[in-house]
Amino acid sequence: MGHLTTHVLDTAKGQPGHGITIEVFRVEAGQREHLGEAVTNMDGRCDTPVLEGENLTSGEYELVFHVGDYLRVQGVEAAEPRFLDVIPVRFGVADPDEHYHVPLLLSPYGYSTYRGS
Repeated sequence: MGHLTTHVLDTAKGQPGHGITIEVFRVEAGQREHLGEAVTNMDGRCDTPVLEGENLTSGEYELVFHVGDYLRVQGVEAAEPRFLDVIPVRFGVADPDEHYHVPLLLSPYGYSTYRGS
């Protein structure tokens, strides 16, 4: 049974990004369908997979990381509007029986992602 997981690492502080809301969408024909949301725990991870089993099918998905509030709580001073507030990451799932791990490496002025394990 496949599943989708994520986590956030704050590379500027060298710590997990906790308390970050993450929304998950399925994208089909350019339309986004909201499938749910989760909040990262003290380890920067979600307590359960974002999607799993029959809820994960092949297709296109988007994780939306709401990082602006996290950066404010961390005391990152920035002009408003912030350079980074909401980060969408769109990716494809070819084999829904596999584990897809999509982490976010975050700093106040940049981010990266990759397919993890």
